[in-house]
This record gives sequence, structure tokens and C-alpha cells, in this order.
Amino acid sequence: MPCPPAPTTPRRRLLGALAALLLGAPLMPAAAQPAWPTQPIRIVVPFGPGGGTDISIRAMAPKMSEFLGQPVVIENRPGAGSTVGTDHVAKSAPDGYTYVHATLSSTGIAATLYRNLPYDPVRDLAAVAPTIWVPLTLCVTTRNFTVRTAQELIDTLRANPGRYQYGSNGVGATGHLASANFATRIGAQVEHVPYRSGAQTIAALLAGEIQYMHDIYGLLRPHHESGQARCLFITADERSDELPGVPTMREAGVPEYKAYSWFGLFAPAATPRPIVNRMAAAVEHALADPAIAARMNQMGTPPMRGWTPERFGAFVQEEVVAWRPLVQASGARAD
Repeated sequence: MPCPPAPTTPRRRLLGALAALLLGAPLMPAAAQPAWPTQPIRIVVPFGPGGGTDISIRAMAPKMSEFLGQPVVIENRPGAGSTVGTDHVAKSAPDGYTYVHATLSSTGIAATLYRNLPYDPVRDLAAVAPTIWVPLTLCVTTRNFTVRTAQELIDTLRANPGRYQYGSNGVGATGHLASANFATRIGAQVEHVPYRSGAQTIAALLAGEIQYMHDIYGLLRPHHESGQARCLFITADERSDELPGVPTMREAGVPEYKAYSWFGLFAPAATPRPIVNRMAAAVEHALADPAIAARMNQMGTPPMRGWTPERFGAFVQEEVVAWRPLVQASGARAD
């Protein structure tokens, strides 16, 4: 662990001031530095209300507001697989008052999925901090669909090419890519039905409009427990304490495929670094709250704590590279 800097003494302050004068650097008192924030901060959720991206940032907003001393306002701007809201923020003024709670699908996946993506997720967005890690669960409807195990689902989909559908909260969303990759890995032909939000997709599953979907198991658990849907496996290395009876992908005998997401906060690219750092500290403050951490873990989305903006930015670049061949292999295109 690096040693903390030595405390500043009056003599050191005097020598520093003299050196600055000799170098011609103007000395500006701290009070003259521009204050931030002085007005409410807006966080855009590029999906409709009721999904994991929306629920998680709304849970964090009061604690972030407490840390920053200004209201944190959440605004939903869904459309085009989350790229509408993300592009809006990428083109907003870099003054520290507009952010997007984006996802893997808005960044690492979108970079390959769209031929004409209106923003570059690395060049046009400043990575601030990740918020939560999102392993996914494959869940099937129980409305006129009697599948009870992963193997039964695989056999049913293979035997009926083009007959069944899976849903997601938009073309290019992680639920879309996860379901498409699942179908590819098992050699089945299944049609994709996109919706505007995770809540709409779940409602379609319960109504039997679609046969399966991927989402956060915390959102699917109530329907699994009520019998309106059935979670067949989770795409994680270990079973969840929230769904102890649901096997992992490996335990279910399913060919492995990438099926996860993450959420994180981004600002317009030219946002000043001190503001980015302070906003990252606000995210850390919220995630450190025991009640918020417990809620995230109950949803099956553990907090991603202790990240610097630099580390998060490097991670986003790695995800763009890692998902490119997977998006290409799935055959999914959004334009």
C-alpha cells in the first residue's frame, strides 16, 4: 500500500508559493476555483422504466445526492437498444451535469452491432465508474409451455425450427445477445422479439408471447416462485443464494456461452477530470451503503466497488474487443 503524502507545513507552503511566483504561475485562492455541482445532476437511463438499469440507479441516486449536495434526477430515454439515450449524453455539454447509466450493450456490444453507431463508446464517452455486475438467468414461460429442464428446452427448440420466440429489451441488448448465442450454441433456430424495456419483456414472458428470455435473476425470482415462469439455469460459476434450487449453466449441461452484463456511469468525453473523479466518488459512496449493497446483492447484481475511472475506461476498451467476435458469430445486426 503506498504511503500517504507528508503533511504540508507552513514553511513548505511558503516555499511552494515562492516557486510559483518565480515560474510566473498565478496563485489562485481556493475560493476562486469554479464550484461543482451548483445545480441538479441528470442521469439518463437509456432503457424504459422498471428494468435493472433503471431500478439500480434510482436506488443509488439519494446517496449520490447526499454526497454531492445536489439533487440527482433520473430520466428514461429508451430506444434503439439503448443507443438513443447513450448518444444523447455523448453529444451533451461536458459540464458535469449530464451522465448516462449505460451497459455492456450500450458500449462493448454496440460498437460491433451497429454499422453506423452515432457515437464511439471509447472516444465519445468518459468512463466514470461501474455500478453493478450482472450475471443472467435463462427463464421460460409456463403459459402453454411445459419445458421443465434445460435439456428439455434444447430438445424442444431443436425439433421446432422457427416456431418459438425469445424476447429482450431491444436489439443489441445483452439479453438479446445472450439468447441469440444460446440458440447458436445449441443449434436451434429461434425468432427474436424486441421490447422497449425489461419490464415489458417479462410481462410478455408471463403472458406466453415469448418462450424464453435472459434477465437478472432478482427480477425473475418472484415469477419463478409464483410458478408463472421457470428459471432453468444461471450463467454464473456458482448457484445463487437467492435461487438455490436453480443450477448453474455447467450443472445444467448447457454448452457455455457469454451471458452477462454490467452497468456503469459515463459522461461526455470532454468532462473535466476533477468532476469525473468526484462523480466516481459519489458512485462509490452509494455502493458502500449497507442497505444499497444488500438490495443489489438480493437482485443478483453485486456492486462493483473500488474502481477508478482509468481502470473502468480500460475495461470498456477490453470489452469492445472481447465481444466483437461473439456479436459477429451471432449474426445479429441492428442497422
